[in-house]
This record gives sequence, structure tokens and C-alpha cells, in this order.
Amino acid sequence: MLRLAVTTDAETFERMRDPLASRGVDVRHLRAKGRTIRLTSSPTETFDVGFVYPTRPMEGGALDALHELPWVNDREAVLTSRNKAGVVAALSRAGLPVPETTMVSNPVDDDALLAAAAEFDGPLVVKPNSTTRGTGIVRVDDPDSLSGVVDYLRLVHDYNATGDKSYLLQEFLPAARDYRAMVVDGECVGGVERRLPTEAREAGRWKHNVHRGAEATGVELPDRHRRLAEEVAAVLDVPYLGVDLLETENRLVVGETNARPTIDDAKYDAGFYDRLAALVKRQVE
Repeated sequence: MLRLAVTTDAETFERMRDPLASRGVDVRHLRAKGRTIRLTSSPTETFDVGFVYPTRPMEGGALDALHELPWVNDREAVLTSRNKAGVVAALSRAGLPVPETTMVSNPVDDDALLAAAAEFDGPLVVKPNSTTRGTGIVRVDDPDSLSGVVDYLRLVHDYNATGDKSYLLQEFLPAARDYRAMVVDGECVGGVERRLPTEAREAGRWKHNVHRGAEATGVELPDRHRRLAEEVAAVLDVPYLGVDLLETENRLVVGETNARPTIDDAKYDAGFYDRLAALVKRQVE
């Protein structure tokens, strides 16, 4: 049986373990952080293939060198998806629909910042360029609020060890429906709609991240949504990709992508795990 190294032991690990085991893939946990890693001796446990490159590139580099693994999603795939600005630029250049977006690379003075914000019509979303799970995303409705949020970002960016000193200004799409489409080896294999509970929406909350309290429900994605998700994965060249789609009354745009997507506890297409197992096995053929 093929031994698959998975660097998370959370939801995805638990949900994929039994379905992949029945398809000849033994899912094992390769701990990537919160541990000591002996660099000058051979590892005690061996694997045939890695699932998704670790979220921390430094630890990932050490484990990659020790285990010499082919990855389903390698370092380049993870870093490509994590760079939200790079994704928006690449998809826009390819003619795929994305929200109007401007990247800000600190230090930028107030005049330049406000001039960039003035190009948008309506509220803005300020979004750190390389965070996940909705971390640090703020909606702003006026110049003073924008300046206040940016002041905090500048404090963080002033710290010399901060690697990413950029953030995005992005148009806010009110009342957008939020979908996560899953693409495996170039084919959309289903998706979920992420919605906040009614009481949360009535209280003014708008982030649809599951880690922020939203609920993911399996849905039958329209062909238009599926094809767009597949085009995104092809442009970015990422084999296992979550594609976040935002749909308003008259637009469908790509919000973000995730090369480390959680396998939702909801129904995907019938062939989801067959296709995932085949993708894993192909890495060592």
C-alpha cells in the first residue's frame, strides 16, 4: 500500500483516511511544526509521496530534503496560491473574472493610498496578501477607517522580520453568494456553498469562512461555476485546488484560491476519492 505523508492531522486527515485506505493509499501524519527535527540522521518513518507541501516553507524545506518526497501540491503550488495578488494578476491576464483589486506594497504614503482607494466605487475590503481563513480581512467604508486599518498594518510591517509587507485593496461585493469549488487533477469534482447562520447575517457579519463560523453545504454547482474553477486551476497549474467563487446578481468572480483546501464534510461528486487516489498514485509512477 502506498504511504502518503499528510502534514496536517485536522479535518482533512480524518476525512480522507478511510476512503483512501480502501483505494490503496495509507494516509499517515508527517508532523511539520511544533516539534524538533533531527537534520543529520535518516528519518525513522518513510513515505512514498507527500500530499500538500507544509504551510511553513522553512520546515517544509527541511522535511522535503530529509524525505525526498514527490508532492501532489509542491512548494511552488502552495506559494503560488498563497500570493493573493499574484493569483489575481495571473487570472486577470488570462481573461478570467476577478474583483477589482490593487496591491499596496509598504511603505506607501497616505496620498498614494487614498488615491488608490478613490479609484474604487463603494466600500473596500482590506486584505493581507498571504493569510488564510479570513485572517485580517476588514471592510472599510470611508477614508478615515481605511487610514486607521492601514496604520496597524504599517506597525506590523515596520518589524524587520515581517516577510510579507503587502496587502490588497479590493472591491466589496455585497450580498454575494460564496462557493468553494474543488478541482482535482484538472476536473471540478463538486463544491459547497458557505453561508453564515441567519442570526450572524442579521448582526452584520459578512465573512463566509468556515473557520469564522460559516456553514458549508454540499451543492450541485452549475456548469458555469465548474468550468471557471477548472480554468483557474489550469492557469495556476495546481493539481489539487480549492477555488472560491463569489456570485452576485450579475457577476461571477474568483475571490481566492487555496492549494491547501480542507476536504469539507459534505458531498462531492461520486468519483472524488477515486480521482484523488489516482492523482496521489501518479506522483510515483
